[in-house]
Amino acid sequence: DAADECLLWSEAQKYYANILNPFSPLVKNKIDEIVALNLPIDIIATSHGAIWRDNPLQIVEKYYEWSQDYQEDQITIAYDTMWEGTMKIAHQIASDISRLSPETRVKVFNIAKTDKNDIMTEVFKSKAIAVGSPTVGNNILSSVGGWLEFLTELKFKNKKAAVFGCYGWSGESTKILRSRLIDAGFDVVEPEIRCNWNPDAKVLAGTEEIAAALNER
Repeated sequence: DAADECLLWSEAQKYYANILNPFSPLVKNKIDEIVALNLPIDIIATSHGAIWRDNPLQIVEKYYEWSQDYQEDQITIAYDTMWEGTMKIAHQIASDISRLSPETRVKVFNIAKTDKNDIMTEVFKSKAIAVGSPTVGNNILSSVGGWLEFLTELKFKNKKAAVFGCYGWSGESTKILRSRLIDAGFDVVEPEIRCNWNPDAKVLAGTEEIAAALNER
């Protein structure tokens, strides 16, 4: 009751998304147990973090909501780029999503320039994501590879994903991204953008198919 409400809930959700999400089934079961005890709870004072005095069960109710494959009408696009081609595809996908579904919130992040915890909080809120990387040394960029490791650890469920990327020679990035996202528990849609060199208007026209697939119910 003494903290800024916006900051409080933002940080609470960020903590849940980046720390507790893998344990969501345990969180839900434990809350069910506590509620069944019908105990009067006047204050929740954790060993670290906020102390909940005013309506302390409000954070319990939020944890319960977040523990059940939480998502909002949001799509998050995360990428890294070498010569801005993959970046152009990312922003075109975002533009197409906004045009096809104006009510859907779209957020775009460069993985190399954004705190990974901030991106994961947005992934937590999203119904779908799109991940992009150019091909480098028959692989994806190391920044994207490390980010995908963290994504896998968080065990998100019931979310769609799409892949995209540019290449100069061999073009393995989209295949690798697809495999890694499937391993992370995402339902990866069939449409993708695999672009030789920088995208032209014809390539960018193909992003609408990705946008539509991510928005399908």
